[in-house]
Amino acid sequence: MKRIILTLLFTLTTIFAADVSMEIVKKSNTKPKILISSSLEGVNRVVLEKVRSMIEKDLNISGHFNIIEDTYKVEIEKNADYVYLGRKNVDLFLNINFDASVFNGLKMFVKVYDVNDKKLVLDKKISTSNMNRYPFLAHRISIAVNSYMNAPSIKWMDKFVIYSVYKRKQSSNIYISDYTLTYKKIIVSGGLNIFPKWSNKKQDSFYYTKYVNSVPTVYKVNIYNNKKKKILQSDGMVVVSDVSADGSKLLITAAPYGQPDVYLLDLKTNKQTRVTRYKGIDVGAHFIDNDKKIVFVSDRLSRPNIFSKSINGRGIEKLVYHGTNNSSVSTFKNRIVYTSRDKESEFDKKSFNLYLISTTSDAIKKLTSSGVNQFPKFSKDGESILFIKNTDNKSSLGIIRLNYNKMFLFPLFEGRIQSIDW
Repeated sequence: MKRIILTLLFTLTTIFAADVSMEIVKKSNTKPKILISSSLEGVNRVVLEKVRSMIEKDLNISGHFNIIEDTYKVEIEKNADYVYLGRKNVDLFLNINFDASVFNGLKMFVKVYDVNDKKLVLDKKISTSNMNRYPFLAHRISIAVNSYMNAPSIKWMDKFVIYSVYKRKQSSNIYISDYTLTYKKIIVSGGLNIFPKWSNKKQDSFYYTKYVNSVPTVYKVNIYNNKKKKILQSDGMVVVSDVSADGSKLLITAAPYGQPDVYLLDLKTNKQTRVTRYKGIDVGAHFIDNDKKIVFVSDRLSRPNIFSKSINGRGIEKLVYHGTNNSSVSTFKNRIVYTSRDKESEFDKKSFNLYLISTTSDAIKKLTSSGVNQFPKFSKDGESILFIKNTDNKSSLGIIRLNYNKMFLFPLFEGRIQSIDW
């Protein structure tokens, strides 16, 4: 078929050489125009429209489609009107409707038509057992459409985001949600619960820090059966900042001797190794270079900056020569994203912006331009960055699509996000 194959050929033209961002090279007219519609006979129009709207948002954020706005609708069991859709320059027509037989859950019929070839090319059902999780149903439909077009993966949309939200002094809850913050569920409450970190790629469990009788304690919790396991305690502070690729080792910030240092905990042997030894502050370490090295934040030059070192070596390398307060960092392979405090304007207001660098190049790319942008986290495929944007004591979850130079914000209407992971 004359498939508009979305071969967004990503030319990593000497990745991070002249420009840190990956360049997208597209064939002309390869970005398909898609019309997303909900069937005429839909039984729950409100929820159906929410799903349709979420799919539209997903495909727009993917960067792989042009969304066509039109009021055209047709029953799910009937064929698409190819003549009408062709006149509207539609390449793909997506039609959805509920299967009304599911009790308390959602099952959706999903049909995709190639208007140019005048035929049905995708016909499937996608379901969830919980009505409230309709955003994930929408994300899975979007992923299916995107996969059909052979576009770069957007499977990260179906992943949980985990974050801690301050309620009041010494009180915070941990939530899981979809990336738009539409679906939200409290999974830890009561007391001060901070710094959640997924324990593996399956996202079936996570680590977090809880203050128990004023002593910070790291626990591991399974999100499906709520089983909790105590990992370690330390006076002062203790936080899991990163997990090795195979899930067997943790990078931990702890302060058993007064000032925080980076430690490596081997979960198989329960052996704890001190990685940094500095009289000041070393925090927030992340693995790089196949888990052989770390990057971390340190004040060893009087202000927070980003450094690296081998886990087993002694030498320290400064990575960032920009900004006066580089207070948080995240890594993906040889790429590093960090927060830097900048002068925002002639009135000397301060803002925290995100920057992208590589361990293999001196190039630097600014990702945000204003506001307080903190705690960046790479997606599992390294193509997107999640971060927190704070404005007037309000938090938003931000997503930067690196390959497309696009940013999207999703506000949290109550509370303030303390830390985040996905």
